[in-house]
Amino acid sequence: MKILAFAATNHKASINKQLVTYAANLLAENKSADVEVLDLNDYEMPIYSIERHTENGIHPLGQKFFDKIGAADVILVSFAEHNGSYTAAYKNLFDWASRIDMEVYQGKPTVIMSTSPGPGGASSVLASAEGSAEFFAMDLKGSLSVPSFEENFDTEKGILTNEELASKLKGILSKLG
Repeated sequence: MKILAFAATNHKASINKQLVTYAANLLAENKSADVEVLDLNDYEMPIYSIERHTENGIHPLGQKFFDKIGAADVILVSFAEHNGSYTAAYKNLFDWASRIDMEVYQGKPTVIMSTSPGPGGASSVLASAEGSAEFFAMDLKGSLSVPSFEENFDTEKGILTNEELASKLKGILSKLG
């Protein structure tokens, strides 16, 4: 099983990257799995515009991201929330990839998550991702919002400490095989 995981943010110390890495490692336990955790900082490119697309074609990093999704068996994403929506880094990468094919997620079984320092757990962006999943060929198997990250996740051990949330995440991940 090839697991592709990423936090939909370019924040270098992202709590969403910690969460998605934990989930990927949890999924890979007791399986013959290859885990790749992408860093969106490796996909920084000009802001998408139709003019750039027309003049230069698809940016190679947009193609690389699209190809990574295509090569994976399952996808795990943890969304950071900026002003109730996607981060600019993710949205730009997604915009470039969607010009290759609107079915960016290519029918791959996917689990989406979100977290934030506050009690909302980035639930607004998670709801947006859930609502649009089918339009981008995301085979959504489940979602989880983790509120108050510092209270529910041990950053030193890299584990979800809230038993109820940990159990829910394991249940969602079990749908991936």
